Amino acid sequence: MTDTSARPEGLSAYIAVTAAYWAFMLTDGALRMLVLLHFHTLGFSPVQLAYLFVLYEVAGIVTNLSAGWIAARFGLTSTLYAGLGIQVLALLALTQLDPTWTIGVSVAFVMLVQGASGVAKDLAKMSSKSAVKILAPQDGDGLFRWVAVLTGSKNAVKGLGFLLGAAGLGTFGFTTAVLGMAAVLAAILLAVLFAMPRGLPKGRKGVKFSEVFSKSRNVNWLSVARVFLFGARDVWFVVGIPIYFYAVLSDGSAAGNRAAFFLIGTFMAFWIILYGVVQVASPRILRAATRPQAQLIGAARGWAWVLTAVPAVLTVAASTASGPEPWLTVALVAGLLLFGALFAVNSALHSYLILAFTKAERVTMDVGLYYMANAAGRLAGTVLSGLTYQVGGLTLMLGTATLMVAASAVASGRLSGSVGEVEAG
Repeated sequence: MTDTSARPEGLSAYIAVTAAYWAFMLTDGALRMLVLLHFHTLGFSPVQLAYLFVLYEVAGIVTNLSAGWIAARFGLTSTLYAGLGIQVLALLALTQLDPTWTIGVSVAFVMLVQGASGVAKDLAKMSSKSAVKILAPQDGDGLFRWVAVLTGSKNAVKGLGFLLGAAGLGTFGFTTAVLGMAAVLAAILLAVLFAMPRGLPKGRKGVKFSEVFSKSRNVNWLSVARVFLFGARDVWFVVGIPIYFYAVLSDGSAAGNRAAFFLIGTFMAFWIILYGVVQVASPRILRAATRPQAQLIGAARGWAWVLTAVPAVLTVAASTASGPEPWLTVALVAGLLLFGALFAVNSALHSYLILAFTKAERVTMDVGLYYMANAAGRLAGTVLSGLTYQVGGLTLMLGTATLMVAASAVASGRLSGSVGEVEAG
């Protein structure tokens, strides 16, 4: 493959893809926080809140498999544009929510809208990540650097979305905030449609759907590791921790609720931004430019075991507390920020390895399979977030996260060989 760093079109296409992905993830983060906090104030239980996001994750499982094939058949730009367009429609649909509906009808409606948003997110994500394999320079740590910048900057932008979503809910109300996001994303979509340069594959005829299932041992084991890694994050991130912090911070008054929204949104935003910043720095942290790829494969296991220690310690802390004591809240904030930094290194390694393991001609299908695993982990984490917090509180929730990270470390330990050997096979 040629070094695309020498081709202006390659760099400009990468910039355009990254900008589109930023715009999408800004609205995605804001929408998640808006939905979570808005429906919590309406009296939804932790399990009911988890239900709101279930179809979002189920849609991701199905979408990633089919999107990989669609992109291979019709081109990466088609799936990127479709993702942005569907998200605009999902946002507009959400503004039609009627407060007079029963809880059951409201849950069903929001689940359907969130399902459409899940389809949109994974179309955009698969397109953007696959484009990096095609466009990135292949010398040194070029692929790792480009992957890290795309993924890390995306997460920093999503973190800003969490803050904007919480602030928008407290300042403008649910409907106005959602309409504003739809207008911004629609403008970005129009700009990308006219400004996207050439440089991305247009697709090839004759691609069979069965090709989405990988025959690579490393791709399959990395996908298993991804399931448990993201399940371990979402088991506390989606419902449990935001609701715990709301219980600690809100005094029940309107002003208290607004303050709690802002503080929760700030923490979630800072966590995601920290995650993104560390991801961008991961090639330097891991010394990717000077280490052989086989060592980076082995590092995936070691970093996963280091990550396991954080929720394990927090589980012990939660089990010894008699309630939402101030020291426990401080420990949770510090521990989860450390979790975020270590999680970012693990995630960056995974994002690099999936592109290193795959061949250019089947990149969209391997990336689709990998992100199907990502969505499966998020689905498991989402369901368990509401369930474990409601049944066993912080202790059960954090203990479940510990077991899931450990399972990710075990799966990462099954990765073998060098990248070159995998591709040659």
